Amino acid sequence: MKIAFLSSEAVPYAKTGGLADVAGSLPKALEHLGCEVKLFIPKYYLIDEEEFGLHYNWEIGEIPIKISNHTRSVHVYQSHLPGSNVEVNFIDCPHYFHRDQIYTDGFDEDERFILFNRGVIETLQRMKWAPDIIHCNDWQTGLTPLYLKENYAWDKLLESTASLFTIHNIGYQGRFSKESIKHAAIREDLFYPGGPVEYHGDFSFMKSGIMFSDIINAVSVTYAKEILTPEFGSGMEDSLIKRKDDLFGILNGVDYSEWDPQTDKFIPYHYSSNDLKNKIKIKQELLKKFNIKFDETVPLIGIVSRMVSQKGFDLVEEAANDLMRLNAQWIILGSGEDSYEEMFRNLQQAYPDKVALYIGFNNELSHLVEAASDIFLMPSLYEPCGLNQIYSLKYGTVPIVRKTGGLADTVINSNDNNSGTGFTFSEYSSNALIGSIKLAIVSFNKKDVWQKIQINGMAENFSWESSAKKYIGLYELAVKKRKNPNL
Repeated sequence: MKIAFLSSEAVPYAKTGGLADVAGSLPKALEHLGCEVKLFIPKYYLIDEEEFGLHYNWEIGEIPIKISNHTRSVHVYQSHLPGSNVEVNFIDCPHYFHRDQIYTDGFDEDERFILFNRGVIETLQRMKWAPDIIHCNDWQTGLTPLYLKENYAWDKLLESTASLFTIHNIGYQGRFSKESIKHAAIREDLFYPGGPVEYHGDFSFMKSGIMFSDIINAVSVTYAKEILTPEFGSGMEDSLIKRKDDLFGILNGVDYSEWDPQTDKFIPYHYSSNDLKNKIKIKQELLKKFNIKFDETVPLIGIVSRMVSQKGFDLVEEAANDLMRLNAQWIILGSGEDSYEEMFRNLQQAYPDKVALYIGFNNELSHLVEAASDIFLMPSLYEPCGLNQIYSLKYGTVPIVRKTGGLADTVINSNDNNSGTGFTFSEYSSNALIGSIKLAIVSFNKKDVWQKIQINGMAENFSWESSAKKYIGLYELAVKKRKNPNL
């Protein structure tokens, strides 16, 4: 099967969140199963051409693409995903992509990703390569299913190409003014109240992907059900209900070649479920780095996250004083909303003996936090899939999570029989959060109990192979629906 995989970010080239991990891993897993996969991402300024071996495709050359009243020149650079034969195609337009950030709040954010969607299709045409499926991811690629069925319906090359639209986070919807319809060269009669591209008076790229794709999926089974409800659908639930027979859930996998304590290149000592002694040594070194005293009776609670309300930081803020009274140490890595960054800075200043903080993203440190921590905290309001709780399981770092989305699908609550892999709570409240952490600390001090929970988690397997096979099943279904929309 031929697959064009579209993403606005991908490891190791550009990353802001879990989408990049998926885009850097799933194509390799699909290739391993015998698929021909080409990955398409924008060529951002931050991508180092020399480091990743990018080369200009002279056969394709310049692609003129009209956006609004301007014609932009697009070029294609190519490379391969490390450790694979997956071809990576970088859509290059310095006017839109040579900026300090991957995403902006700029006036032309719509134009940036209109160009990306059209640039991919124009590149496929010049390659004369007809994929069986175009796998689109989140709002930034939401116009491609529409373009296939509307603007490029004339092209015999792509007339059988189906589309799958994956929702990684329904809360980010790519909403722009009605004027954006003209920028995208989309038929204006598609825009009307309740229409296929209209959302509360705006033009929504996310809704376009939902309404025009052949098949839709969310990144966990539970999240696929949750987004059909007003509580989790972020206003898109009515559109999704219309397509509910075409909506599926597939849990994200993880790349264990990058995330395994037996081989991790970022940690100073390796360990396994058969011998956890080196995990303690990593904890000692990391605490020393942050000038915090090691005490084997005190658990280290790790957080690696974007600091936004979705991730449950309002609960942490509300419970902060009570949390600091617990017999625990904390290490936090991340960045986000100013108020949460300031909260953690204040906690570090007030409790320098128990709070370590790094504002920003540091890949090496994220691995060290996973390996060194005893407990990993993810109290999310909602979590489409989540990856850090899966990494934590592999590293013998017991997750505490709220029972929602992919967190509910991956963490089994520990009970008196010690059959679980972590601790979960359902109610979205600071009291529930505190109670779950207290329970985990009590279990931490029962060494036999704790080690059993660690070993249970380390035995779990969330590799991409199983999920990739399920994606191939959805691709096949999408192809059938493309040929016969009434299926």
